Amino acid sequence: MKEAPDIVIVGSGMGGATLAAGLAPSGARITILERGHRIPDDAPARDPWRIYTNSAFRSSETWLDERDNPFEPGNYYNVGGNSKLYGAVLIRYRAQDFDAMEHYEGVSPAWPLRYQDIAPWYEAAEKLYQVRGDVSGDATEPEHTGPYPFPPVADEDAIRIARERLVKAGVKPFSLPLGVDIEQWLAAGKTGWDGYPDLRCGKMDAETCGLAEALAHDNVDLITGAEVTSLKADPETRKISSVTFLKDGAETTLTPEIVAVCAGAVQTAALLLRSGVANSSDQVGRCFMNHNATAMIAIDPRFRNNAVYQKTFGINDWYLSDGVDDRPLGNVQLLGRVTPDILKIQVPQLPGFAAKWISGHALDLYLISEDLPDPESRIVLKNGKIQLIWRRSNMTAHKKLVERTKTTLRKAGFPLVLSRLFDGRVPSHQCGTAQLGDDPKTSVLDPDCRSWDHPNLYVTDAAALPTSAAVNPALTVAALALRTANTIRQELAA
Repeated sequence: MKEAPDIVIVGSGMGGATLAAGLAPSGARITILERGHRIPDDAPARDPWRIYTNSAFRSSETWLDERDNPFEPGNYYNVGGNSKLYGAVLIRYRAQDFDAMEHYEGVSPAWPLRYQDIAPWYEAAEKLYQVRGDVSGDATEPEHTGPYPFPPVADEDAIRIARERLVKAGVKPFSLPLGVDIEQWLAAGKTGWDGYPDLRCGKMDAETCGLAEALAHDNVDLITGAEVTSLKADPETRKISSVTFLKDGAETTLTPEIVAVCAGAVQTAALLLRSGVANSSDQVGRCFMNHNATAMIAIDPRFRNNAVYQKTFGINDWYLSDGVDDRPLGNVQLLGRVTPDILKIQVPQLPGFAAKWISGHALDLYLISEDLPDPESRIVLKNGKIQLIWRRSNMTAHKKLVERTKTTLRKAGFPLVLSRLFDGRVPSHQCGTAQLGDDPKTSVLDPDCRSWDHPNLYVTDAAALPTSAAVNPALTVAALALRTANTIRQELAA
């Protein structure tokens, strides 16, 4: 490690790792600081009891909720960030998501970028993350210049039957674009990948793709166990002049030319607030968004679900319009397989035989509606701790999406449909706390993800997203990171 690298990147998740991959060919000396460590090869990565109960992977830190009550958030600190446990759905925002869109409870504002501005970077991100999909299967799919890098992951027999039943019920399921080599994944164990940590055995995540590409270059270093505590700005140049981190109890300060903060929407906001930088607009930490999300189980005693991984199709029939009031509702996609063990963990009072029966006759789904940006939904620091004040929005649309999906599933022959709304302790799709925009008075970053206040500071994780849309954010984060890497490389070459 050199104390004066050209670039310091804080975080090795989807934003940081992808940015590093895009910057590595420049030859600039790059240091990536990751507060966590690499998940070891002998970790209990296929044991649901160790993942969902006494977690071997989740941090022991606590945050505060709006009422000052401590809780353990669903955040993970390790090489690859939260992507190590994500569902690997690498889907583009719809083209309309970049424009102002009217919802039942407000307006999702327009981006300062159009879909055409980011489309080439979506394509580059899909190549980097080896996405499997079919561009022709979804009527809401935005324009592509060609096919996905690989064909879609195949439905298992039970899922193929479920898809056919849904088609007869009047909807058009499409193959989810996925970052997973299913043969390699199953060779390491016959489980799903959604929610299971990857030990470099088939899931295309920030470590296995973005970081691997970056570290293939000799000019890139990764330091693990390095928790960044502060950024300091030079009062004359306004540039970030130093980055300080703790590792093994020792404090180290780096003096890079360029700094990129990619610690995840919550931790990025916390670091900027703690450091007192990038906040002349008073927007850092504001507009926290976290999808309105519901888990749903559709049960049919005649349906036999012997699938292993399950998560291969989605439904966007109501994404742009509910067909009644012309208002968007959101996305429906399959969850990873809810096995008897997972069901028992989620509902401890459920007898084991009942969990086995339900799991064997059920289809498991995940429903997502857009969370609209609200300046009062925010991250703050209170007595040194992170406080998450999340104010749900757009629940009218989400309730309509839940009811529309239940009606469709019953029409498809699933007489019993159960659902549960996710609460704020699972910020798996966190975004928006350092938004990019076209006005320095109302945003933290310019359209190139550069701080309005500091010419050498960038943010390329989900904190930069101006809206949450109603699809998984990982691919959009990766595309923004590659676009920003291109901007930085042009400046380095000037």
